[in-house]
Amino acid sequence: MLLSCMLVAAISACTDDYESLPVDQYTIEYVFSETDSAGVQAVRFLNAIYSTLPNGYNRVGNDFLDAATDDAVSLYLDSDPDVLRLQTGRYTASNQVTSDMNWGTWYQSIRKCNIFINNIDRVPFNTKYVNSETYTDADGQEIVGRERPMGSSYKAEARFLRAFFYFQLLERYGGVPLVGDKVFDINDNLELPRNTFEECVNYIVDELDNIKDSLRSLPMRDATAFAHVPTKQACLALKIRVLLYAASPLFNGQTLEQGNPYVGYTDYDASRWTRVAEEAKAFVDAYGIISTRRSMNKNKFQLPEGYHNVFINYFTGDIREVIFFRNNGNGTSVERNNGPLGFTGNKLGNGRTNPTQNFVDAFLMKDGKPRGESAYAYDPQHPYDNRDPRLESIVLHQGSQWLATLLDTYQGGANNPSGSGRYNQTSYYMCKFMNDFKTANEYGSHNELWIYLRFAEVLLNFAEAANESDKRNEYMDDIINYLIPIRYRAGIEPGDDKRYGLDPTMTREQMREVIHNERRCEMAFEEQRYYDIRRWREAEQIFTKPLQGMQVVKGTSQIVYTPIDILKVEWSDKMYLYPIPYTEVNKNRNMVQNPNWR
Repeated sequence: MLLSCMLVAAISACTDDYESLPVDQYTIEYVFSETDSAGVQAVRFLNAIYSTLPNGYNRVGNDFLDAATDDAVSLYLDSDPDVLRLQTGRYTASNQVTSDMNWGTWYQSIRKCNIFINNIDRVPFNTKYVNSETYTDADGQEIVGRERPMGSSYKAEARFLRAFFYFQLLERYGGVPLVGDKVFDINDNLELPRNTFEECVNYIVDELDNIKDSLRSLPMRDATAFAHVPTKQACLALKIRVLLYAASPLFNGQTLEQGNPYVGYTDYDASRWTRVAEEAKAFVDAYGIISTRRSMNKNKFQLPEGYHNVFINYFTGDIREVIFFRNNGNGTSVERNNGPLGFTGNKLGNGRTNPTQNFVDAFLMKDGKPRGESAYAYDPQHPYDNRDPRLESIVLHQGSQWLATLLDTYQGGANNPSGSGRYNQTSYYMCKFMNDFKTANEYGSHNELWIYLRFAEVLLNFAEAANESDKRNEYMDDIINYLIPIRYRAGIEPGDDKRYGLDPTMTREQMREVIHNERRCEMAFEEQRYYDIRRWREAEQIFTKPLQGMQVVKGTSQIVYTPIDILKVEWSDKMYLYPIPYTEVNKNRNMVQNPNWR
């Protein structure tokens, strides 16, 4: 039997680097050899699946997905980038934005997972791995470091990846066909119906439950070689996210078509929120530290000092926040694509991602209070003073220090020049994932991780779900306590009550607004906002307001700041879910299209 597989850009399990392998025809017997006790080719096959995990840096037609939300726009608006088509709904079932509507790509990856799952048991691994988590044996003895067959760990990794790929489909399309472990060939009946949304959620969650104890557990004794692989903790964190999405209004109570089982549950159930809260709290109780006091316990997740450090110092930090990531190696691609215009040589940036004024306005004052309620007066002519410090870690603006320069980002300024071919209309640049180049003379290579899951998200997931649950009153203290470390790490002032601007007497609706906004700021540009405003069913309200930039006029004695409209998005509710590709509906009589798409 021939196995056609593109083993391209595979991740080396030993170094997490990428290597190029030739495209060729391989037999099952060659890849999953019964005489290869090290499983060399089988592991390379698995690593090729890892390489299909999405890299969020400028992933969507060379832009961040967040540039299709109210948080940013692309510098290249005049050239009709993919993110603008996503933002404005200029796509159909037959005219897709293929850089994100990649139905076929996810199913190709699922097929590769199934090939691996069905054949890895043929490989006679002579090595084992150690699951370092403490467990209790049948005699009641606590044992640390249970050995397991290496093949079972690899199979669990492939099942995790398959669950991850199914979730990519679920958040985009709702219920999709589940193929189980089947590897289809050209002679099989491929007219599979969609499974219901509920069936898809249950399948993903059950898979994650079934494999969690077969994955490595933190702390990993072999982390140098396997830092990139999913752990038990990654499995649980992904499960929490899946359940959070499933409990959210788009799928739970405010579905696009009442009674349609493919686009969500057919009933509303508040206990779905409660389950998320329970799962997230269990995760934190077992694996996390939520105190604002730092612990050097590397076996627990917590929030390290310095918001910016999370994204650039993972391999050197002593405190663990990152749960699951993709390592893209060392480079300066983030700076080259998104750094401010107006520099040359080793300082050159293309200024691609332009945060909106809408996004900048989301950042509270530095006491954690909104404008008008804060002890700090907001001055529209000094708009960046006394703000949530995360703003400076995410956005470069007029007067920011960067590359040993104070930026001039107004149209025609040194860092928004006419000679660049197009102006940055918002006067803002994104700097979140960049190294600290404030005083540097040029860009230097640094590690570029793309983080899928981190501890701060688990805390936010708990807070959101607990606030919406039918046990809200019981959870109120925990909601506040889980949000405090996030604000503490951000640099928000504690206030006299040590609550960092949080008020436990808020109503459910008021707390919801606070949590949604906290998530917007904390998780900015991590491909969360695009799906958050959909699962919350808030996009229809958000896009009633135009996207804005900041007009900066620099005079001889002062700088004048004036918000200006730059883009009006005409929202249609059908955009809450993507259309299933026309080719799939056309060739499959059992495939049901999403509401209001053709």
